[in-house]
Amino acid sequence: MELLLIRHARPFRGTATEGPADPSLDPVGARQAARLSDWLAREEIDAVYSSPLARARETAAPLATRIGVDPVIEEGVAEWDRDAPAYIPLEELRATGHPWWQAMAAGDWDLLGVDPEAFGQRVVAAIDAIAARHPSQRVAVVCHGGVINFYLAEVLGLGQRLFFQPTYTSISRVLVSRAGVRSLETLNERAHLRDLA
Repeated sequence: MELLLIRHARPFRGTATEGPADPSLDPVGARQAARLSDWLAREEIDAVYSSPLARARETAAPLATRIGVDPVIEEGVAEWDRDAPAYIPLEELRATGHPWWQAMAAGDWDLLGVDPEAFGQRVVAAIDAIAARHPSQRVAVVCHGGVINFYLAEVLGLGQRLFFQPTYTSISRVLVSRAGVRSLETLNERAHLRDLA
């Protein structure tokens, strides 16, 4: 089977006054999601899964509608920051040298309040379970940069769990055999965004 691991489109920056921040897509993100839907409509996709976070659900919705399936919400592919009171896009964290970015770059998970072992186990178990439910099919999983990094680090046998920055709505493809053998086919595809400002 073929897994399409897709990072969500660009969301607004968000701060919650109560509870966790869960921002929607900004106008650029909405265009990215539409472009992703147009691009993937040319392929036969059997199912669409999404993280429960708004930025992932709103990215998955146009594709699911276009191919005529109901997206399946999968708690196991939510990002590690799902309960955070603020959402700052990774690109902004990096550009400003924010302490959260410094912690991610250094692998200082304590500062981020993340148990990397538990997060990685949750992500890998959830995605492997999706693959097992869809033998010989192609499935889109709309999730997050951290989720994609942790899963692909497992597939590739890397010690460093954050090894690349997925582009918004980029596609990384993993082939999974019936025996559960996983191999990376493509990383960070973004041809559908080529002429999008």
